[in-house]
This record gives sequence, C-alpha cells and structure tokens, in this order.
Amino acid sequence: MNPQHPADDHDEKLRPHTYDGIQEYDKRLPNWWLYTLYGAIAFWIFYWFAHQIAHIVPSDTAQVDAAMAKINAVKMASSIDVNNDDLFWQMSQNPEFINAGKQTFDSLCVQCHLPSMKGKGENPAAVGPNLVDTAWIHGGTPKEVYATVSKGVLAKGMPTWEPVLGQKKVAEVVAYVLSKHKKGEEITVEVSK
Repeated sequence: MNPQHPADDHDEKLRPHTYDGIQEYDKRLPNWWLYTLYGAIAFWIFYWFAHQIAHIVPSDTAQVDAAMAKINAVKMASSIDVNNDDLFWQMSQNPEFINAGKQTFDSLCVQCHLPSMKGKGENPAAVGPNLVDTAWIHGGTPKEVYATVSKGVLAKGMPTWEPVLGQKKVAEVVAYVLSKHKKGEEITVEVSK
C-alpha cells in the first residue's frame, strides 16, 4: 500500500535516500524545534561559563562539602562535651560553627576584644585581652577557654555568658576563637596585669 500524497503537497521534493522503505520530505525543520536547539546551546554556553570560568555557581564538591559541614555541625552540637578538647578542635574546623561563633562574637564580644580579636594588644584602652596570640591569662586549652567564656571573670569585667547564651552558642564562640589557632601550638599562661 503506497501512501497517497494530498493534492497540495505534490510540489514538495523528496530526499533521494530511502531507509526501511521510508523517504523523507526535503523540508526545513520547524522554528519551534530550531529555537529549542539554539536555546539549549545558549544555556550550555552560560552553564559552562558560570561553572568553569566565572565560578558563579559553586561546584558539586563544594556543595557536598557544605552539606556535610552542616550535618557534622548538627551532630557535634547535639553532643557537646565541654571536657573534650578534640571536639572543640573539630568544631573550630567546621565552617558552620565558625560562622555562627563569629556572628555571636561580633554582636557581643567586639566591644571588649575588638573586631581584630587583639584587644589590649592592639589598643591599650580596650578592656579584653588579645585572643589571637598564644599567651592566655586563664589557660588556652579549649576546655579552659570554654570555662572562661561560660563562667566569666567578673573581677576583670568578663560576664558569665552561659546563662545568657546557652551551651551551644558559647561552644560556637569558643570554636571561632580556636579557629584562629592551631591544635598543638605552644601555650603560655601569663599573669594578668
């Protein structure tokens, strides 16, 4: 059975090749199809530029790392052991804890310790001591820093923060302070002046 062509299609040319007994009309592709093709090519060029050249969109690896950091932050926050120095060092490497601690530090602690965290080391008129050097007044191990922040040192003007902030926020601030230090660095305890 041969298909009959409508009367108005007699002037259309057929392509010379045949495949499985089928011949194609020699016609231009429809505009909607061409627009879809050109749009896909333009999208590919933009996508390639955004990912590979300009790095506007974070890579898959960065997105997975950020998601894992959030998961680890939730795990660590659910089981804060204030006597576990290793846990505090892990928190100090987690961007979620560091960012949360920085926000709290910037809102409550910069008045005494300055935004640079150098306190009296940078400005003698500042109240708080330097937090980025290796000399500590009340001990520089993570649990000692936590105890200083949570219980305060009222004689020196350091308020008791744990009843105000809670254990998690205090741990975040300690993680932020520890992020400016390295695990195992030499700690000197100096007598306050």
